[in-house]
Amino acid sequence: MPTLPKAIRQLTESFEKLPGIGPKSAQRLVFYLLHTPEASLQQFADRLIALKKDVVLCEVCHNVSERSPCSICDDAARDNTLLCVVEQPLDAIALESSGTYAGTYHVLHGAIAPLNNIGPDQLYLKDVVGRLEGVSELILATNPTMEGEATALYITELVRAKAHESLRITRIGHGLPIGADIEYADSMTLKRAMEGRREL
Repeated sequence: MPTLPKAIRQLTESFEKLPGIGPKSAQRLVFYLLHTPEASLQQFADRLIALKKDVVLCEVCHNVSERSPCSICDDAARDNTLLCVVEQPLDAIALESSGTYAGTYHVLHGAIAPLNNIGPDQLYLKDVVGRLEGVSELILATNPTMEGEATALYITELVRAKAHESLRITRIGHGLPIGADIEYADSMTLKRAMEGRREL
């Protein structure tokens, strides 16, 4: 029985390591690239290398950037009394795109997930406390998952033990998305929706 060339097998294995890519998808990607002009492949390879060379983590907030400190941390117009903790850089980008937040960020690069061997030491958690000087509100914007809730609880306990008493610790509201039917919502979503209600 004929086997695939070594280069195809190795690249397929590399693609399979990416999140959301199974064996069949990995093979499709490899065969697509096999028929791509060499100049385009070289440009693709150069961009992969640039990803590691030209992207840094901000020394202040740990967000991805081309320089450190990043443009948000370096922006004097930002409200430094607000600090929003998010799990991933994409979460900070989503909040920025909404245009509803003008404070600063702290990016954890994950959430506490014991089943995946991710504990507090694998995240940028401990230095949240060191960023609280001058902060009046700490906004916990971790995802509404078991891991996100556990991370928010951990941060709350960590901060309450070491921060000033006037610091407000808030959690972003979770509820029904626009256009969703109440009958299809799970109990946790409905609970959050009721808790997060506001006066009209």
